[in-house]
Amino acid sequence: MESINDSLLQLITETATNLPADVRRALRRAKAKEAPNTQAGQALGIISLNVDMAQTNVSPICQDTGMPTFHVHTPVGVNQIVIRKAIEAMIEEATRTGKLRPNSVDSITGKNSGLNLGPGTPVVHFDQWEKDYIEVLLMLKGGGCENKNIQYSLPADLEHIGKAGRDVEGVYKCIMHAIWQAQGQGCSAGFIGVCVGGDRTSGYAGAKEQLFRNVDDVNPDPILAELENRVNATADSLGVGTMGFGGKVTLLGCKIGALNRLPASFFVSVAYNCWAYRRLGVKIDPATGQITEWLFRHDTPEQMADAAGIPTTGNEFHLKTPLSEADVRQLKVGDIVVLSGPMITGRDAAHKYLSTNDSPIDLNGAALYHCGPVMLKDEDGKWHVKAAGPTTSIREEPYQADILRKFGVRAVIGKGGMGAKTLQGLKDTGAVYLNAIGGAAQVYAENITDVTGVEFLEEFGVPEAMWQLQVKDFVAVVTMDSHGGSLHADVLKESGDRLELLAK
Repeated sequence: MESINDSLLQLITETATNLPADVRRALRRAKAKEAPNTQAGQALGIISLNVDMAQTNVSPICQDTGMPTFHVHTPVGVNQIVIRKAIEAMIEEATRTGKLRPNSVDSITGKNSGLNLGPGTPVVHFDQWEKDYIEVLLMLKGGGCENKNIQYSLPADLEHIGKAGRDVEGVYKCIMHAIWQAQGQGCSAGFIGVCVGGDRTSGYAGAKEQLFRNVDDVNPDPILAELENRVNATADSLGVGTMGFGGKVTLLGCKIGALNRLPASFFVSVAYNCWAYRRLGVKIDPATGQITEWLFRHDTPEQMADAAGIPTTGNEFHLKTPLSEADVRQLKVGDIVVLSGPMITGRDAAHKYLSTNDSPIDLNGAALYHCGPVMLKDEDGKWHVKAAGPTTSIREEPYQADILRKFGVRAVIGKGGMGAKTLQGLKDTGAVYLNAIGGAAQVYAENITDVTGVEFLEEFGVPEAMWQLQVKDFVAVVTMDSHGGSLHADVLKESGDRLELLAK
């Protein structure tokens, strides 16, 4: 199989950079439902532009290129050890060239391997079959949506719903609760794969396998097909909306499968996937290793954006960093902010460090971006940003308010919002939370004009390092202000009230 390496590298590159046609169609349907001058409509406009840019630039759609998960079917006699070695070699190559972000972290030491290789990375599942070709399926599922996966053990008592029993109605209630609890933290509007039954391990695996189905297919089981249709018909009425901003579209697709279970156990496992639904597949000739057919790409992906550039209203607040308290106190929930000037990234490792240590960078008046970018260094040693969308902010909730008070940070930028402790910190210190559009890694990378420095690169690795950036016309929405307002808290309550009505 002399061409196997080239074929796998093509698969990895295309999966990371080129959204499948069925997913694009689902996004276009969503965009058609939202008014373009709403927060959700603008977010979908930015998402559409980002999809086109990623394809044109051959760069990651989202900076979180996720956990590479391969499902490989081989004819009897094909050497699976050779295929695994080729997968690992091409994962390393794709990471080296900036198609994948180095995401494999030692769980004990916290050290990033830098290669996307290590125990459990990448995930590779092998099965034999009696067909005469190799099938390789790949999914890149990021950490933000992975954190919103959820598993239920029925019977259960669910928030806003009440009792969910061991029947199809109970499964429906679990699915609706799963969609509600994801809010904007999983980069809604999203897709879900569901597995009814199995054990705790096979249930989660079965839920993810459902995400390898085509968005537009029909479930062969009539009971599950009816359940999928019911979920698709009712989920949008929750009003969570794109990015959790509220809106008419909350779910882009639902796929459900079932496994037999033990009499004592009834699990419902839900795999939540963000709008950046990156999964492709190929058929490979076992003699040559060459691709003979692409899967999930039976037609040409259509262009997504209606016009060039980020959609704007003319009512944006154009601000320069570092920010003053007066800059921030004028802002209220719903305002659109366009930032230019210095910006500093900091996420999990940085927040933990800053909570007990001084900052190596002056953060007074700073815009602190919850972001783990994809970075490449050129021959002259200069760093360049290849992808730079926001990460989920709620992970920093234990630290954020203290960091606001300690260092004088004026703007926190991320996605999905934060909790009551941070909201009080914003109010007390005169700071603001800005929600950037999750997954829009190419749009925001284009807004970064220079990389001026980096701290903790060796200690924390590329995603967790504190990168010092210069940005121009960086667009985000005020979703938590310095007056105690929180769009996230409002949408959570309103969507919870709607969930209660659906459960009656």
